[in-house]
Amino acid sequence: MSDTSRRPRKPGKPYRRPQKDPVRVLAFEALRAVDERDAYANLVLPPLLRKAREKEGPEKFDGRDAALATELVYGTLRRQGTYDAVIAACVDRPLREVDPPVLDVLSLGAHQLLGTRIPPHAAVSATVELARVVLGDGRAKFVNAVLRKVAQHDLDGWMERVAPPYDEDPEDHLSVVHSHPRWVVSALWDSLGGGRDGIERLLAADNERPEVTLVARPGRATAEELLAEDAAVPGRWSPYAVRLTEGGEPGAVQAVREGRAGVQDEGSQLVALALANAPLEGPDERWLDGCAGPGGKAALLAALAAERGATLLASEKQIHRAGLVAKALHGNPGPYQVIAADGTRPPWRPGSFDRVLMDVPCTGLGALRRRPEARWRRRPEDLDGFAPLQRALLRTALESVRVGGVVGYATCSPLLPETRAVVADLVKQFPDAEMIDARPLLPGVPDLGEGPDIQLWPHLHGTDAMYLALIRRTA
Repeated sequence: MSDTSRRPRKPGKPYRRPQKDPVRVLAFEALRAVDERDAYANLVLPPLLRKAREKEGPEKFDGRDAALATELVYGTLRRQGTYDAVIAACVDRPLREVDPPVLDVLSLGAHQLLGTRIPPHAAVSATVELARVVLGDGRAKFVNAVLRKVAQHDLDGWMERVAPPYDEDPEDHLSVVHSHPRWVVSALWDSLGGGRDGIERLLAADNERPEVTLVARPGRATAEELLAEDAAVPGRWSPYAVRLTEGGEPGAVQAVREGRAGVQDEGSQLVALALANAPLEGPDERWLDGCAGPGGKAALLAALAAERGATLLASEKQIHRAGLVAKALHGNPGPYQVIAADGTRPPWRPGSFDRVLMDVPCTGLGALRRRPEARWRRRPEDLDGFAPLQRALLRTALESVRVGGVVGYATCSPLLPETRAVVADLVKQFPDAEMIDARPLLPGVPDLGEGPDIQLWPHLHGTDAMYLALIRRTA
């Protein structure tokens, strides 16, 4: 037998095995997936939580564990720019020289210190313990030293130290305080039309946790049925919308499990309703959703079409997304068809449809409450990359609708190069196309602007920043 166990220990504290905290380890794993694989938290987190709930023993999650893990992941991602500025002031090297896993742990710690009610000593202790588990003792000492500096001030105190004064550089000030890239602040400000109050409220709304909104698909479920669920309240604007408050779980709703209802932002519902309610000249029998994936708007449109005896064709270029559309439409009370097709090279004849929706690919900067990491991935040049496709798809839509029919051009982005600039260009190219005032089609919804198009906002409507322009073919 070896006698190594009899060797005297070195002076100092005895070694203690790090204590694994399943909640913080899971949050760290989610952040690494977002960073390493360009994954989205809303796709990564649910399966991690589901797996944690299925475990037995001390690592099994309950509802409070899941809520804390969700807050740690989304809060860290939403405030990443702010926390980067704080951490940069507490380290002796550029942040790009800090290993990404270490930076993720530091950001998790910064969020607990500056963005939650967790006591500072507990936030530092728990994060250092996480660092010991996932990084090792050596780097845990670095994490400890940095977080002790972060803990010296609260969030307001840090903003006074790291954010430039508003009067000297408004965009950079807002970028740091509200955790948006500077170019995004500038682009959103342009879309709002100026003024400090509006942009501050919008940026703050982007950092709020959105409620889960359900849609009762007509002919299959009713809002009244969904309102019978715990913590369910009516939507603000859509007659089919129901909001789940207090962290309600959509998977626990029977109608959602059966596909009779779905998860759909109220702004998305309003876009579909406005197109469905737009006045037509002539028959109302064939509808097209030309960019149908993943299927939320298509499912609502198909149900509304069924009520009128109309048929929806849902087209989606990517085969796997077309599969999601088919799943969303399964059980629709009326006829429909789902195809995989390139909307810029459509297989249908021109003038085939009475109503056409083109919810085009875009930067997605209208949904930052739900996908906070998108703000850090997008670049200004992405606008130029999307522009040709957006114009080509709107051209297809205008060619696909019959004379007297209506096209809806929609984006989940409020940026002017993706919204009004695209519509203005195409309307100029089609002298037989005219804009329709979409505002009367959303009765009761305030603050819709001067028209004729519609821009929804998180801070004004509690929705994603959806854009919609309605265009009629006149000849």
